[in-house]
Amino acid sequence: MTVLRPEGVPAPEPAPAEQQEKPKARWNTPERRRKLLIGAVVIWAVAITALVLVRNGGETESPAATAPSASPSASDAPLTVAEIAETLTPSVVLIETTGHDSANRLEAGTGTGVIANADGTILTALHVVDGAETIRVTYADGSRSAAAIASEDATQDIATIAPQTLPETLIPATLGGGAAVGDEVVAIGNPLGLTWSTSSGVVSGLDRKLDRDESDDIEGLIQFDAAVNPGNSGGPLINTRGQVVGVVVALANPTDAGTFIGIGFAVPIGAALGGGGEGNGQAPPL
Repeated sequence: MTVLRPEGVPAPEPAPAEQQEKPKARWNTPERRRKLLIGAVVIWAVAITALVLVRNGGETESPAATAPSASPSASDAPLTVAEIAETLTPSVVLIETTGHDSANRLEAGTGTGVIANADGTILTALHVVDGAETIRVTYADGSRSAAAIASEDATQDIATIAPQTLPETLIPATLGGGAAVGDEVVAIGNPLGLTWSTSSGVVSGLDRKLDRDESDDIEGLIQFDAAVNPGNSGGPLINTRGQVVGVVVALANPTDAGTFIGIGFAVPIGAALGGGGEGNGQAPPL
């Protein structure tokens, strides 16, 4: 503001700087602190909101809930030998036969079969039941039934038999799945009368050929080293997912002992079911 004064009256000298009264600072008051605190809270809230928007791509709506997905079944993961035995043993049967040989002498035999269908059809090796006059199956629960041959395939040494009665609880095996060299496999059967025995090993080779004296050779076989002996014929060869990948039909032994020395053979399940599967492998010594 301009100050007017009479003429001749000198303007008063300004007071020394140290004598001039300085205005008092009023920043550190309760009201100022309250406003600063509110401002800080607002800034923090705006920053958090901006961060959320950036992470959500700018969408303000809540994302749709993800639909639940089914958990993998137990068979998706490899099963232990104990788990395979527990799962497949109820599907394995003991087969007992009687008949007469070429000299009309009474003879009896044992083998193994696997329940392959919900109607009770049993898959086995043909030589187990071929020429039998009576066939009896014993289920894992101890119940028994007479049975008869329903179909046969001599080229693969495979047969199916139909039992007259079924157990109270019928559990068909899961059929299918391929085999590769090195795959772990399990054999369940009745070797030497030791019912429902379990052995394990690996697939040793594929496309093997079995030379037979009285009939055509069988080709395309799975070679494995899980222990099998007489009585295992017709039993399942099982992978680690609990699937029957083959039907045991033979073992190789260059001596007359007829016991296991580390080489067994199974018809691939595809061939056993009539889907082919022949190979051109080497003939093993028998």
